[in-house]
Amino acid sequence: MRRHLILGTVVLIGLASYAEHLFADDKEAIKAFDTVQKVFQSPRCQNCHIPGDSPLQFDAGIPHAMSVVRGMDGKGAAGLPCATCHAEANPPASYGPHTPPGAPHWSLPPEAHKMAWIGLPADQLCAMIKDRSSNGDRDFAALIKHVTEDKLVLWGWNPGEGRAPVPVPHDIFVTQFKLWAAAGGPCPVQGS
Repeated sequence: MRRHLILGTVVLIGLASYAEHLFADDKEAIKAFDTVQKVFQSPRCQNCHIPGDSPLQFDAGIPHAMSVVRGMDGKGAAGLPCATCHAEANPPASYGPHTPPGAPHWSLPPEAHKMAWIGLPADQLCAMIKDRSSNGDRDFAALIKHVTEDKLVLWGWNPGEGRAPVPVPHDIFVTQFKLWAAAGGPCPVQGS
């Protein structure tokens, strides 16, 4: 009987230690998510990740001029695709501020998974990023590849003349995103 009691105590101590380790990992991952949120809710990202169908522009996030809309595939309306003004690269700085920026496949996310996160609290933003039904069916590996390699995403760190880049260096953002993802993408609890 004593042997079972000792064994049970050892198992409980082991479980408690494991739970404490998991909690510490979640705490660290949730702290890493603070960086993810800061990036995703910067003007460079949220100007295109909009709840409606009209993108925003400039650091102030004002409605896009010329009544620009998402269109069915996120590439603009028939007759006025995004590529009408947005080229594959930013124009030279000599063109001055507020000229249309450019990057490969300039577009909004399509209507089916627009990932609109303007004003979302951290817990809702976290849940939305992980929701494959709204994020283009991306698992964590695909999300990491998207934020690491996609040239339109990378444009946020080199937005061209007159625009503030994403406020966190890309390598730090990716490191924090990977840390959060490796822990299973724990979400902060609202109000904490």
